[in-house]
Amino acid sequence: MPVQYRAGARAALRIVPLDLLTLIYHRASGQTHVVASPVPEILDVLADEAMDVPALLAALAARYELGDADADALTARLEELAAVGLVERG
Repeated sequence: MPVQYRAGARAALRIVPLDLLTLIYHRASGQTHVVASPVPEILDVLADEAMDVPALLAALAARYELGDADADALTARLEELAAVGLVERG
């Protein structure tokens, strides 16, 4: 079964957009992350349900304009987000 990813609980994150960047305060760790697109978009889609990489890529393409849909790059980004606790791997 493919790895499923889910965004952390909305109550655990404080997300503040600032022009091209977004600040994400992760209450559980006390860390603030400064991120750029596509991280806010990924968290938005994964807040609704857990998805594997192909399903997430399709959902992102349906909601947002994707310049280059690369499953390997998305997987790497998801693993980075999981490492800092913004995304849960399941």
